[in-house]
Amino acid sequence: MYLPGHFSETRDQALHGLVDAHPFATVLVPDASGVAVNHLPLLRQGDVLRGHVAGGNELATMDGAAVVAVFHGPQGYVSPNWYPSKHETGREVPTWNYAVAHVHGRLRVVRDAGWLRDLLDALTDRFEATEPAPWKVADAPADHVQKLLGAIAGIEIAIERIEGKFKLSQNHPAANRAGVVDGLTRRAQGDDLALAALMQAQEAARA
Repeated sequence: MYLPGHFSETRDQALHGLVDAHPFATVLVPDASGVAVNHLPLLRQGDVLRGHVAGGNELATMDGAAVVAVFHGPQGYVSPNWYPSKHETGREVPTWNYAVAHVHGRLRVVRDAGWLRDLLDALTDRFEATEPAPWKVADAPADHVQKLLGAIAGIEIAIERIEGKFKLSQNHPAANRAGVVDGLTRRAQGDDLALAALMQAQEAARA
């Protein structure tokens, strides 16, 4: 990943926060045809990522392979009209602000039914937490759960290294950064408000 120093994010709290808040990952593993690319939610538990795939998924055959899991945080288009400096000099162009984390590790495939059941409980507890009456795996018939457990493979990635790129207008003066936050807040589409909040958190960390 192209990573200029001013966009590099190395704080564990920020990187883990992005992974936890945006768990749907793009998982890349080199294979004989080039790169296998898959998409799945990964739950971070300490320094390990855990998830599951269908038993027929190519990842289920790649035990021990080197892997990169890409987590995408908020992102959005930045108009040069939002920069005060543009109105002074005209010397500004559009760009895109975003935050990503690349997790590097080695893949472990798990087929143990107890491990898989614990994972499914953890995943559903996490993602059902905001429901008024959270669904639990135990709500499904036991024979149905057993059948499903036999049809999936667990995925575990021990985190060896995380690269973070938080491109949040750090290469611009404070007035331009404030202008971007104002522009995102006014537009309020897609990830705009989350991106503005991330920029404000970055400003607070700089203070």
